[in-house]
Amino acid sequence: MNESKLRELLAQVSAGQLPAEQALERLRTLPFVEAGQVLADTHRAIRQGFPETVFAEGKTLTQTTDALTLLVGAHGCALATRVSIEMASLLLQRFPTGSYDGVSRLYRIGQMDRSFQAAPVTVVSAGTSDLPVAEEAAQTLEFAGARVNRINDVGVAGLHRVLARIDELRAASVVIVVAGMEGALPSVVGGLVAAPVIAVPTSVGYGANLHGIAALLGMLNSCASGLTVVNIDNGFGAAMAALRILGTEQPRQALTANGGH
Repeated sequence: MNESKLRELLAQVSAGQLPAEQALERLRTLPFVEAGQVLADTHRAIRQGFPETVFAEGKTLTQTTDALTLLVGAHGCALATRVSIEMASLLLQRFPTGSYDGVSRLYRIGQMDRSFQAAPVTVVSAGTSDLPVAEEAAQTLEFAGARVNRINDVGVAGLHRVLARIDELRAASVVIVVAGMEGALPSVVGGLVAAPVIAVPTSVGYGANLHGIAALLGMLNSCASGLTVVNIDNGFGAAMAALRILGTEQPRQALTANGGH
């Protein structure tokens, strides 16, 4: 159940169109539903404004399928992250209305029926090697109904490239900056714009990058005040942080799916 359905249910009870006992029976699905080894948190959309997302890496096909089935049943839409190509081909057989993106490794069924009045979120990648993480962030935002502007391959080794896009950066409501190597790009962007900047370190880089730890520490030690830093390769987490920021700028809206499945 999502906020829109809950409001509709309460309105029916208030208008005398639905007996309280029937409404109570429908509410018994809160706050979770169970299938096999999965307990789907169907109440999360009401609490946080975004439904539970399935982290597919390490899960079996059955576990992933069960979770997606429960979430689609509750919200009409669902999102899975870190989905392998092999699993995606099987999910497409089970959920033919879904779609898979091999770069972001996101599997989406439907989309949240939601829109934001704020300016677009700009997602910036330092290099094309960072695109899988950047696209995980960008496409998660698009699933949630946010507008996204992409600026790719503007790392600090060629600083003129990011400076050439300064007007776009300053027009954004939130800026997500994804970078590996030494992780310097978020500090640069954070010193140029007034909007919130969310930094995402990636595991891209040579040996002393330490699989993203060097970039993470560089971002945590940024001299650009107020920089927000998420975990290594966590494009999804950056998108969720941006959505929380956007959510404070307007009233919460309905979370029903667009043409639910």
